[in-house]
Amino acid sequence: MHNALTRDPIDVAALLPLVGDPEDGAVLLFVGVVRNHNDGQSVNGMRYDAYVEMAERVLGDICREAAVRLGTDRLAVVHRIGELGVGDASVAVAVSSPHRAEAYDASRYIIEEIKTRLPVWKQEHYEEGGGRWLEGHVPQTGELA
Repeated sequence: MHNALTRDPIDVAALLPLVGDPEDGAVLLFVGVVRNHNDGQSVNGMRYDAYVEMAERVLGDICREAAVRLGTDRLAVVHRIGELGVGDASVAVAVSSPHRAEAYDASRYIIEEIKTRLPVWKQEHYEEGGGRWLEGHVPQTGELA
């Protein structure tokens, strides 16, 4: 199992050797990228900020939970922080398992939990100028420990 936050561009091809086994019939790679629009506005980039120590811990928790669901620890997740342009990978999730259903389930679980629990916030930058912070996860008091 591998999980990390990075300020560097995500090398999605480098994730595949971190998963997979001769007994696996499914290897799945999901890549989330910065799109050029949101809510009717043209987007030309995005900034991701994080409470790094907490985000690393939460990302590890999410991966361990997914490993239990998947029945294997053959998964790798990287989330990027910092400034990104349109088309840049913001998150990549690689999983492998003997069957595709488990791989899809684990991948979907990971990305949905990242969206709801990971203390990473994003600010869109607009073509017309300016930007705004998008709604994100606000850590609860118990999560800060």
